[in-house]
Amino acid sequence: QLQLVESGGSLVQPGGSLTLSCVASGPTLDYYAIGWFRQAPGQEREEVACINGNAVHSLFANSVKGRFTISRDNAKKTATLQMNSLKPEDTAVYYCAAETSTHQAPCVMRARTYDFWGQGTEVTVSS
Repeated sequence: QLQLVESGGSLVQPGGSLTLSCVASGPTLDYYAIGWFRQAPGQEREEVACINGNAVHSLFANSVKGRFTISRDNAKKTATLQMNSLKPEDTAVYYCAAETSTHQAPCVMRARTYDFWGQGTEVTVSS
């Protein structure tokens, strides 16, 4: 059973940067796509980014494209969401999730396809 733990959430000023980490325990991470999702207070969960098993393919929501990057280190069983030029509208609880996949298959940003979820880490962007 794969378990995911996020960290790195914090209070940051607009324009600042944060690095979120997702650490997995359990089976090898090679055959899982990793997705990052977020949920702001009173709003529905939305997709942020995903990266496939061999880190060749990634996708980003339009709202974060050009500001966020996603990476992974399968040997260390970690995934990272680097968030730059943060805006108040980025304020949310951020979740990492894993989708059972293959090493090469492209990732998708559909929450319902993800099998395992972390508990979330809170990001607040405010001056």
